[in-house]
Amino acid sequence: MGNSLLAIFARHPVAANLLMAMMMLSGVWGISKLNTQFFPSFNIDFVSVKVFWPGASSEDLETLVTEPLERELKGVEDVKEMMSLSVDGQTLITLEFRENTDMGPALDEVKERVDLVTNLPEGAETPEISRIVNHELVASLLVTGPKDPHGLRTLVNRFERELLERGISHIRIYGLPEEEIAIQIPPGTLRDLDLSLNDISQRIAAASRDLPVGIIGRGESALQLRFKDQRRQELAFADLPVIAAGDGRLLTLGDIATITRRPKAAQTEVSFEGRPAVEMRLSRTKDADSLKSAKVLREWVAETRPTLPPGIGFMLPNQSDGNHPDRIRCCSKNGLFQVSCSSFNPLLLSESRQPAGWITVRIQTNSSDAQVCI
Repeated sequence: MGNSLLAIFARHPVAANLLMAMMMLSGVWGISKLNTQFFPSFNIDFVSVKVFWPGASSEDLETLVTEPLERELKGVEDVKEMMSLSVDGQTLITLEFRENTDMGPALDEVKERVDLVTNLPEGAETPEISRIVNHELVASLLVTGPKDPHGLRTLVNRFERELLERGISHIRIYGLPEEEIAIQIPPGTLRDLDLSLNDISQRIAAASRDLPVGIIGRGESALQLRFKDQRRQELAFADLPVIAAGDGRLLTLGDIATITRRPKAAQTEVSFEGRPAVEMRLSRTKDADSLKSAKVLREWVAETRPTLPPGIGFMLPNQSDGNHPDRIRCCSKNGLFQVSCSSFNPLLLSESRQPAGWITVRIQTNSSDAQVCI
């Protein structure tokens, strides 16, 4: 078949040129559909199970949380390796799956296995199960502000929403500490009311809940009932009733406690030239284009910078798209060189043997003759 195809091209030179033109057009179309990225896309077949238990030691976490979960997770199919790490306050279990494993069903099976562990300690939080996804860094955006870092929270949250709406795939924020609501009650007040901290915590937990309570109706008209009274602000907790005083007055939590919102302990802090800062790391997913994401960021920065409040600044310390144009130019030059070599159609004119055993072949190109010694 190869000889007959070559014979057809020899009898019809235009067919070979048309085939090359079609190949070149297909290549141009394929280039237009390719994503621009620095590294090849690859999947990470890992699933993590994270459990927080505030105030617990690593030994207690290992015995009461990690070991029960590991015993149940050993039955998960296609697991290549399981690793665990327990430190004060939290434990992390990582499952590595074999190559080419369908991670959708694998993640569902891990969730089902974790749900079977019902004897976790009372103070342990609900396990967080997630698949580890590879995100390639596009750029880092450093937002600097005044001395009070809390003033940056609203701005950074707004910046995150705007960038996600414009097409940025993933944003991770560093330097913006997670907050908690602290409720502090003087010991003397507890003695006067004949209450303990455990009594207060139980009453807060009973009155501040968000959970389903059942279903009413059947079929398509069925409705789910939900007790939705989760307190999320300081003032909401201050209005929570605690106990009736001796004079019949109803005491609220705000009457007996100091309620404040504060950063959690052991949080990552970022500063620039002595001022608080927040780093926003913008990444792309497997299907996103690095150059398009970088263009979205540059346009957003150009539009947003003039509208910044006094004392707020932007910096772009890390833009990974800087090397992309050089690589694209290198690939383009290599591709054009291959095309020029493939279009080189020599015609053998003569051949002569030299005394030293060399063969001199004279070939003719489109422009001139050349001699090559073999």
